[in-house]
Amino acid sequence: MTESAASQRGLAFIALLAGAVAIGFAPIFVRLSDTSPAASAFWRVALAAPVLWLWLLASNRSTTDAPAAPGASPGSQWMLALTGFFFACDLGAWHVSIAWTSVANATLEANFAPVFVTLGAWLLWRQRPSGLFVLALLITLGGAALLIGPHFNAGGKAFAGDALGVLTAVFYAGYMLSLKASAGRAAVARIMAISTSVSAIALLPYALLTAERFWPQSAQGWAVLAALALIPHVAGQSLIAWGFARLPAALSSVSLLLQVVVATLCAWLLLGETMLPVQMAGGLIVLAGIYLARRTG
Repeated sequence: MTESAASQRGLAFIALLAGAVAIGFAPIFVRLSDTSPAASAFWRVALAAPVLWLWLLASNRSTTDAPAAPGASPGSQWMLALTGFFFACDLGAWHVSIAWTSVANATLEANFAPVFVTLGAWLLWRQRPSGLFVLALLITLGGAALLIGPHFNAGGKAFAGDALGVLTAVFYAGYMLSLKASAGRAAVARIMAISTSVSAIALLPYALLTAERFWPQSAQGWAVLAALALIPHVAGQSLIAWGFARLPAALSSVSLLLQVVVATLCAWLLLGETMLPVQMAGGLIVLAGIYLARRTG
């Protein structure tokens, strides 16, 4: 490996870690928001969309990130729209999950997505999962039982929040599958701008109909929403996408693990959240299962 290639790889790894840290702050901003969860989901993408469109306009003038061909097929446009729709469903479920269960549980459950991606690839494209994936699935399910068990016994919103966390993973898996189909047809800037805009359009009626507090109540409330849009969505997603393009796929597991760790530590330090020993054990088992699942991808 040349010195230039090694330097590029090092920068990509730093970008990957920085993106994972940025995304790890998302549930903290959701908790700190003075709007309802559904409203914070809408504002997250609505405030991010103009920034992403500016990025797309800038990339149109750049030779390093040229846009997709002007005559993009209707099929590719529909796929971008589907990507945004799945992400809207993901955020709509996850933000409520964050409000109803612990930040650690909601983040871990949302990261079940690689399991559902593999299952989806099997059902849609007949990509048979390996024996290692089946083992990873069993490990993840066992850890999930320990993680969610205390809330299952208690019932109420906590258990409903855990259920929404798992549903989030299903929607995020759909987002990743449609994103994979879009990746070869459009530049990253175009994908981010269009899918984020579709997400905002899809989330607006949901937020208006269900949110008790749609508008931020103060300048601080607007600042929290702006941070939610810029740090996890614009910066985090973009840094990870840039890093993934320059590193082996196996390193994606690093971002996954770091995101969960950052969210859990911040919830403990800033929100005073703690986990029962059985939930800590379940969380570690879940991380091990997801790590194995991603290694099979």
